[in-house]
Amino acid sequence: PRRPNRAALVARARSTRPTKMSRGSGAGYDRHITIFSPEGRLYQVEYAFKAIKSVGITSIGVRGKDSVCVVTQKKIPDKLIDASDVTHMFKITKFIGLCATGKGPDIRNVVQKARHTAAEFRHEFGYEIPVDYLANRMADNFQVYTQHAYMRPMAAMLMFVGIDEEKGPCLYKNDPAGYYVGYKATSAGAKEQEALNFLEKKVKGPNAGNEFTLEQTVQTAVGCLQTVLGEDLKARELEVGIVTNDDRKFRLLSVEEIEEHLTAISERD
Repeated sequence: PRRPNRAALVARARSTRPTKMSRGSGAGYDRHITIFSPEGRLYQVEYAFKAIKSVGITSIGVRGKDSVCVVTQKKIPDKLIDASDVTHMFKITKFIGLCATGKGPDIRNVVQKARHTAAEFRHEFGYEIPVDYLANRMADNFQVYTQHAYMRPMAAMLMFVGIDEEKGPCLYKNDPAGYYVGYKATSAGAKEQEALNFLEKKVKGPNAGNEFTLEQTVQTAVGCLQTVLGEDLKARELEVGIVTNDDRKFRLLSVEEIEEHLTAISERD
């Protein structure tokens, strides 16, 4: 049989070639985590941020004069689940607390790594890991996930709180891109931007982040969450974690203590 000539083969190849992707200039750049798009974006990292928001939980962190407070929603997805087993607040050491927002399995993995890092530091140097160094190490860990093809970013936003011997009350936030920085007040999750807008109005001035009492710190955080969600929250729908100069250990407030703060907020408003 006659062989088809080169021109016929090229024409056939062109006819079977897939049509151009109709997803704009970002087409195909989300297939691989390590490839930048022409606009300089890593789509998979951006999708990790969206995955965190999709969980529907909002968390708030506020730093005060002698305390730090983190607040998050406590949602029980199924009536048959034991509520005491559902939490987004974790003790990394006795003195460092973590409020994590995002996908549960990823959070569990991150908590395990943070505890391992803290325990290793104490074993090697003989004293507790500083909160800023722990946040730094976890950010380094997250950053590695953005440059290897066989990994994916963690769908978890972390808020570390603790009292530093030199810096005093500290609040750090880590994101899936490997970025971390200290905050006077911040938020994470579904209503992040609305909460930031609220906090910018409440936490301002030259002494911002250094003048709230413990009560003001807790009530600013809880009040912010109530405002952005647009509803009156019940004590059982919240988790509130604090560290103070008087008691440097991270602890969760009881339902009764949260109820007192909610009452104070409603009376004030």
